[in-house]
Amino acid sequence: MQLFRTILWVVILAALLAFSFFNWREVEVTIWENLVLETKVPALVIVSFLLGLVPMWMIHRGAKWRLNRRISSLEAAAESQRRLATASNASNASPAPAPSSAAPARPAEPGAGPLTSDPA
Repeated sequence: MQLFRTILWVVILAALLAFSFFNWREVEVTIWENLVLETKVPALVIVSFLLGLVPMWMIHRGAKWRLNRRISSLEAAAESQRRLATASNASNASPAPAPSSAAPARPAEPGAGPLTSDPA
């Protein structure tokens, strides 16, 4: 994934450099009637791109941070509930039933049962 991301950034940078090379012209941007900004086309494109990207990137990072905090909080609550349930089950568990005092079971006789074969 990191390799794919690096290749993507290199391709974007190469496209930006090619665009800048072929469009290195001055343009006039009128901000107000008395305020005119003379700049190159690539600078105008890059600044416009960043004005759109940075706010959305900040909103994305904020939402991701908030959701990660929420997930961590829910995981901690689930873990504490699991520990509480485990501790409750361990303290409520009854001891294993004692064997009855009936006659002890006889060991099976050799050769008895359906799984043995006759040596005849």
